[in-house]
Amino acid sequence: MAYSKEDLYDAGITEQIASHYREILRLLGEDPEREGLVKTPERVAKALQFLTQGYCQDGAEIIRGAIFKEEYRQMVLVRDIELYSTCEHHVMPFIGKAHVAYIPDGYITGLSKIARVVETYARRLQVQERLTVQIRDCIQQTLHPLGVAVVIEAAHTCMQIRGVQKANAVTTTSAFSGVFLKDERTRNEFLNLIRH
Repeated sequence: MAYSKEDLYDAGITEQIASHYREILRLLGEDPEREGLVKTPERVAKALQFLTQGYCQDGAEIIRGAIFKEEYRQMVLVRDIELYSTCEHHVMPFIGKAHVAYIPDGYITGLSKIARVVETYARRLQVQERLTVQIRDCIQQTLHPLGVAVVIEAAHTCMQIRGVQKANAVTTTSAFSGVFLKDERTRNEFLNLIRH
């Protein structure tokens, strides 16, 4: 269920989510009335609301809040943006970093807005592939640069501590538009910059 910004930590929604977690604890063989677990359903409910707060945020609105006319036409790169998201298949975290670049076409945006766009789409139930494309598309469609490049490197706990249990596996995804897609030199410049 998507909720609005005003609903984040709304007592009614928190209690509805918590009631389901009380039942989950029972189904797992626990006593939700045990001292250590009495407040766990409410804590989990609030944590889930925090981890999915991106549903009540708009990446395009974030960028539109800080667009400036500027004739700079070289690459703007924000790299190593910390990323915390939740796998929609197992509702477990995946953690990593995003590298985002764009080449302006008359307009730039505030550097922090790039990180906020990453955060907005990461704070939803996600798959890394979709997250990568959503970040690219938001910047491309809102700022209309000559091109956008996004690379995400992340470790998925659903793969590290359950299932295949490969603790050192890292997943890398990429999405390019405009000159990053068409011009190999520009794409390679970006890839070289994020390696250093």
